[in-house]
Amino acid sequence: MRERFWERFSLDELTTEEWEALCDGCGQCCLLKFQDDDTGELAVLGVACELLDTHSCRCSDYDHRFERVPDCTRLTPERVAEFRWLPHSCAYRRLAEGRKLARWHPLLSGDPERVHRKGISVRSFALSQRDVPEEEYEDHIIAILPIDD
Repeated sequence: MRERFWERFSLDELTTEEWEALCDGCGQCCLLKFQDDDTGELAVLGVACELLDTHSCRCSDYDHRFERVPDCTRLTPERVAEFRWLPHSCAYRRLAEGRKLARWHPLLSGDPERVHRKGISVRSFALSQRDVPEEEYEDHIIAILPIDD
């Protein structure tokens, strides 16, 4: 990887390896989300995709995630702005908005566990989709995001 690539290149100029390295490992993008057809609001659940390892906050089958989970979101440089539900702490969102990486980010801190110690990851609360019956999803809403968040 190129030294401090996130400061020197735009998102669409990054190599695949650099793009992947931006992920801070919080797991927030893997939380289930449902959009209200009437209001446009997005309900975020404390329930994570069945492929998310809720301890490591990494996908357990990253290479095959789109085949196994058809609703899995493909985050690309071109689509970052579409995903207003990405947390404000997300490196992809931060850089797309012209902000810098957070000091706790593994690329700056050298410590991939720091995201968990800072309470940014879903490690401390997310339940696996495998453990929550679909009829109970409504009981696990943790945030309602307005359409223009």
